[in-house]
Amino acid sequence: MLAPTPASPESAGMSKPALDRLENHLKQRYVDAGRFPGTQLLVYRRGKIVHSTVQGFADVERKVPVKDDTIFRIYSMTKPITSVAFMMLVEEGRVALDEPVHKYIPEWKNLGVFQAGTYPAFLTRPPSRPMLIVDLLRHTSGLTYGFQQRSNVDAAYRESKIGEVIKAGTLQSMIEDLAKIPLEFSPGEAWNYSVATDVIGYLVGKISGMPFEQFLKERILGPLGMNDTDFFVPKEKAHRFAACYSADPQGGFNPLAADRKGTLTLQDDPATSSFLSPPSLVSGGGGLCSTAADYLTFCRALLNGGELGGVRLLGPKTLKLMASNHLPGGVDLPAMSRSMFSEAAYNGIGFGLGFAVTMNPAQTLIAGSPGEFNWGGAATTSFFIDPAEELITIFMTQVLPSSAYPLRRELRTMVYAAITDSNL
Repeated sequence: MLAPTPASPESAGMSKPALDRLENHLKQRYVDAGRFPGTQLLVYRRGKIVHSTVQGFADVERKVPVKDDTIFRIYSMTKPITSVAFMMLVEEGRVALDEPVHKYIPEWKNLGVFQAGTYPAFLTRPPSRPMLIVDLLRHTSGLTYGFQQRSNVDAAYRESKIGEVIKAGTLQSMIEDLAKIPLEFSPGEAWNYSVATDVIGYLVGKISGMPFEQFLKERILGPLGMNDTDFFVPKEKAHRFAACYSADPQGGFNPLAADRKGTLTLQDDPATSSFLSPPSLVSGGGGLCSTAADYLTFCRALLNGGELGGVRLLGPKTLKLMASNHLPGGVDLPAMSRSMFSEAAYNGIGFGLGFAVTMNPAQTLIAGSPGEFNWGGAATTSFFIDPAEELITIFMTQVLPSSAYPLRRELRTMVYAAITDSNL
């Protein structure tokens, strides 16, 4: 895929001093302070890369610096790629958003809604309506993540190791396990961050008739030249793979822990990581590793209406549908969310088909544009795409959990502050 031209910020209506200020903020507040091992930041505007920097270490223990081609665990930034894959099947008429999920997963036909009990003995009631495909894409399905630590249903997920950072089982076994656990709520009644996108990946495989990872490779990653994006890091690229750290004193992934020590604990050593071999569970919700350059390629295709360099993933109308708020009643996330944790938590933000969408920048109290869409990963990676401003920002580091520091708010504030010539 044709690499975008590096250019001065001023040539694309942005300020170099403002972007330098952001870089200095990352250095002083996070890297020098020992909160992040290292960072990579890409800012792309009006068809040009106007800011591309790396600093600090990809692997602190071995003193390996972050480089332009460092490979990161992108965790939930896998979700938009999986969602695009699914919408390609929708465009082909092979599946529709308003179809019941049990049409494709018959063992889920009689899934009940939790009322009482603990795993494996639950008291349930019938849902008020069946779970629809759209519920999976917008996280209104009634599914959850075990790390929410909010209910007996979450506890059952932890018991069955469903949706863990370290994956267990296969996609098929996950679907079978989920058939034995009730829903948190009736589909469409609330928003809850969940394993739903793993289920979308399973459906991509089932409907396309090829393994999910093969579909991604043949239809998205290969055609776009995203050659460093995969569910594992091959041996010949292992030297480029970053270490992952935890801001939690226990060294794990606890998004709800209040005790942050401001220093890092090694969580996943790149020399012994499970990401060095193909996983048994191919997670469409959080399984990919990638580079900033590869993810920029994907984002450029989305910014460009679903096409890049002659490769079309989706039509612009489908992409517009995905980047619209799909929460019932047109409300924002805080009005519907049951989640103790997600990758977004602002007023004025809705949710589309695979990512969060800014509805009303004034309500977010952060500069932005209506229609900007974004998501992030558990290890504090993030991206946002603003079609109105022709802007993409991609940030990479490797620190669990993403809720440890208010970095995403700071990134948005400081990137938008660097715009000197607005399109709006």
